[in-house]
Amino acid sequence: MIQLTITDMAMALGLIAIAIGLSAWQKLGLEWQLLIATVRTIVQLIFVGYILAIVFTTKQPWLVITILAVMLTIASVVARNRISQKIPLLLPLVWSSILTSTTLSISYTNLLVVKPELWYEPQYLIPLVGIVLGNGMNAAAIAGERLVSTINSNPVEIETYLSLGATPEQAVVKYRKEAIRTALIPTLNSMMVIGIVTLPGIVTGQLLSGVNPLDAIAYQMLIMFILTLANLVTSLLVTYGLCRQFFNQDAQLNL
Repeated sequence: MIQLTITDMAMALGLIAIAIGLSAWQKLGLEWQLLIATVRTIVQLIFVGYILAIVFTTKQPWLVITILAVMLTIASVVARNRISQKIPLLLPLVWSSILTSTTLSISYTNLLVVKPELWYEPQYLIPLVGIVLGNGMNAAAIAGERLVSTINSNPVEIETYLSLGATPEQAVVKYRKEAIRTALIPTLNSMMVIGIVTLPGIVTGQLLSGVNPLDAIAYQMLIMFILTLANLVTSLLVTYGLCRQFFNQDAQLNL
């Protein structure tokens, strides 16, 4: 593997310098945002790199779980903020939904597919959980935001269903299904063209690090299968919990 030195990384910053120059030339106003994003990228990744180096060396289960819990909480907060900050108990709902889907998919993978010697082996657990959390965050945000906006836009139709004897679940079932389908679109689109139109980041990274292409492809297939299940479960749980939030004990719409 060709290792990148500090000099190489300094030269890599020339790509950002070109991007900033193009923004200034075209008067796009993105120069400051590009600079801030670049600084944050450098600081965050260096910080994470040192933390992961410690975790990979010590292999302490409590440290692995702590890092994963922090990642889960941050992902849940971001997803909650994209859905709504007004709905009560939304953060616990998103947090528990992502936790459930991640635990289900990763437990299956660890027990039946990867089968590491230690269940908390950081080399496998942290990267896999990180990918699932990132995608689960997006799935929860897309499904939740779509469901909330649709319900808020169609109160008359929902109340009409309720007046005709429909249960709250029946009154919003089509909105919930549409929200779940929408959340799964990015995953399904990626699966349709993966390897033909795009090479995912994990495959690219493994190839650059010298991993056998067939091994890299096998892990990418595994990850796509994990994400499909995890994103679907996350969307199901988030939308189910949200639907219950919109109705009171008397089955009345509560906007």
